[in-house]
Amino acid sequence: MSIMLLQLRVTGADSAVALGVLGLSLLSITLSVIIAATLVRGYLQSPRDTGILVLAIGLFLLTTVPELLRIGLPTFTAVGTSARAVAVSGCQLVGLAAILWAIYGGESR
Repeated sequence: MSIMLLQLRVTGADSAVALGVLGLSLLSITLSVIIAATLVRGYLQSPRDTGILVLAIGLFLLTTVPELLRIGLPTFTAVGTSARAVAVSGCQLVGLAAILWAIYGGESR
C-alpha cells in the first residue's frame, strides 16, 4: 500500500524540474532562517546593539518571507500573479530598507 504524502501538480514543466525548484526554495528558506536565528542569538548576547536585530529582520524579509509567499500564495489562495509579485517585491523592499538602516543609520555611531 502506498501513501502519497505530498501531491504535486505541475503545469507547463517537467516534474523533475518542479521538484528541483521546490527543493532549492526549501533550502533557501532553511539557510536564511539559520542565518537570521544566528543574528538573533548575537542580539540576545548583546541586547544594546539593535542593529543586529534589525539586520536579522531585514534578512528574513528579504529572503525567507518572499520565498514563502512565492510558494504559499498560489498554493493556498486565489491571489493572482500581479498581486503576488507586488507582495513579494514589497516585502523585499522593506527587507532591503531594514538592512540599509542597520548598516548606515541605525544607531548613533
